[in-house]
Amino acid sequence: MYKKILLPTDGSEYANQEIERALNVLADDGELLLVSVASKIKPFQFQSKRHVNELNQRAIKEAEENVDQMKAEIGDVGVKISTKVVSGFPAESIKKVAEEEDVDLIVISSSGRTGLHKLLIGSVAEKVVSIVDMDVLLIHNK
Repeated sequence: MYKKILLPTDGSEYANQEIERALNVLADDGELLLVSVASKIKPFQFQSKRHVNELNQRAIKEAEENVDQMKAEIGDVGVKISTKVVSGFPAESIKKVAEEEDVDLIVISSSGRTGLHKLLIGSVAEKVVSIVDMDVLLIHNK
């Protein structure tokens, strides 16, 4: 059983499939840490700084909604639930939070993308698996 589990969410239907599996391996006195990463946009040459700031604020608001939605879906299950929103690149940010919060396990979903789509976009879950030094439970979804 794991004492502290990190559940990253992007608000997709796949992210919520992590919940049941995480609860199955969480110690009775364990904690779930729900994390959403707001991608940070940097201004290009012809973009106004104000417009970029507005986009970044919207991304943070969406990330906050993601963790709130997941927390509501979990409901009252008798375990401690914490939330955290960070800005940055998803895989690297998940790794950083996991290390800072000293989690025992990351439970993350993979959408099951293949072919050209996967090549062009990549998989946050795969990147997380390849860069962290802790246990990862990869939930494969299609």
